[in-house]
Order: sequence, then structure tokens, then C-alpha cells
Amino acid sequence: MATLDDTAGDGEATDGAAHAPVWAVFGDLMSGLLGAFVLMLVGVLALQLDLSARLEDEVRRRQAAEARRTALERALAVPLASGRVTFQNGRIGISGSVLFALSSDQLQPEGRQLLKALAGPLAAYLRERGEILMVSGFTDDRAVRDGRGPFADNWELSAQRALTVTRVLIDEGVPSSAVFAAAFGPEQPVASNADEKGRALNRRVEMAPVPKAPLPKPPGNG
Repeated sequence: MATLDDTAGDGEATDGAAHAPVWAVFGDLMSGLLGAFVLMLVGVLALQLDLSARLEDEVRRRQAAEARRTALERALAVPLASGRVTFQNGRIGISGSVLFALSSDQLQPEGRQLLKALAGPLAAYLRERGEILMVSGFTDDRAVRDGRGPFADNWELSAQRALTVTRVLIDEGVPSSAVFAAAFGPEQPVASNADEKGRALNRRVEMAPVPKAPLPKPPGNG
């Protein structure tokens, strides 16, 4: 026959068995919440690291652009001081009247001397930065000698002027692989063509360093 103590012992055992699953469920719940919190924390940290890396890349890109601009300004210090050259938004501008007579693609002595002075610093800058130089010719919107001159139109005149400048730069030491010519004719004016002052500003040659095109990937073996 069971004693009173035995009966009490059975009751305690029964109570413990009833409470054990509750603590187990609570422990599982806390483990799940902790795991979710850890996952959220990892996600937030990953996002912060990604944003930080992007910010650092942007800072480096802007610093590199500023370094290029500063280096080019140093290279152009003398001609810039003389007022014969402008430098805005990474583009070197030379007035057409400095380089060429009206409706001509033949360099004037002053223009040749200026290009000769620019060639060395430009070659060094391009070599250091791994960039190439785009030489662009621009004209005003007036017809070239009413179509009676050696050029069919302003497009041809601007092309020949850009080629003339390009060839002189190559002759003065800029590698031919680091320079090319482009023609814009009367397009992209920087001033109004309504008066002579504006047209004179539009008759110009610009030089702008640009990134090299990436080399094409070799074809696959398959």
C-alpha cells in the first residue's frame, strides 16, 4: 500500500512533467527570436558595408577626376596665363582666330607656336593618365565663302582644321595612337551667331582628354 509520502512524490513528478514542455517551447521561441535578430543585424551590417564601399568608390572617382583636372591645368599654366587658351569642364579651347585665318585650314605662325608649346605637356599628361586626346573643330553658322571656296561646307572646314591641329600635335611629339580628330561644323555653338563677337567665339578648336576604349576580348575557343 502506498504511503502519504509516496503519494506526494507522485504529485510532484506529475507537476514537473506538466511544466517541462512550457519551458522547452519558451526556449525554442527565444532561440528563434535571437536567430532572427542576428540575421537582421547581419543584413544591416552588409547594407552598411555596401553603402560604405559605394561611397568610397565615388570619393575615389571624384578625387581622380579632380587630380586629372589639376594636372592638366598645371600643364597648361603658361598658355592659360597668356589668355590664348581656355580650360572649362575638362576641355581646352583655342580661338579659331589664333590658329587660322577666316575660312582657312592653314595654321598661322602664332597658332603653330601655341600647339608646339602644348604638345609636350599634353603628351606627358596623356601618358600618365592613360587617356587619348579628342581634337574637335567647330565653326559659326555662316556659309563658307558662299560655297565658292575649297570647302564644300562648314563640316568639311571644321574637319580639316581638326586634322591640321592633330597632325601638328603628332609632329610635335604626341603619339598618333593617343590623339584623334572630330568635326562638329556649326553644331554645339558656345555663343549666339547673331553678331560677329558670338561667331568669333564659335569658330574654335577644342581638345579634350577622354578614356581609352577597352580592348575587345579575344573570341572564345568554343
